[in-house]
Amino acid sequence: MPQLVRDLMTSDPVTLPPDTPVRQAARVMREQDIGDVLVVADGRLRGIVTDRDIVTRGVADFDDLSTCSLSDVCSDQLLTASPTDEVDTAIARMREAAVRRIPVVRDGEPVGILSIGDAAVDRDPDSALAEISAEDGNT
Repeated sequence: MPQLVRDLMTSDPVTLPPDTPVRQAARVMREQDIGDVLVVADGRLRGIVTDRDIVTRGVADFDDLSTCSLSDVCSDQLLTASPTDEVDTAIARMREAAVRRIPVVRDGEPVGILSIGDAAVDRDPDSALAEISAEDGNT
């Protein structure tokens, strides 16, 4: 029986509205020890912001981060998965798109995040990526 995305995803993703200041999102990421937040408006997924997005789009482009919100830095061309998708299919799509994590969505509403690290921990626990992904974050 094929493994499904719901078996590996991180449930209950952190969601924030598009007008959230980038600095606030960065603090949430630090406090929650996560590398991304989902941007949600009216209960619908609108984008994803990663710690890398904050650096490459926020810090790099804005002289004053107090004027920068998640809508300014989020990736809004989203690759998503369903909880009932096969993990192999989702990973292949991630590889094609060169992304490390994707939102998991049911009926347009985010229900989780699937990361390459999650897959590595499950499928190749002795790999360097799995070991790094299984470690507590550096806070």
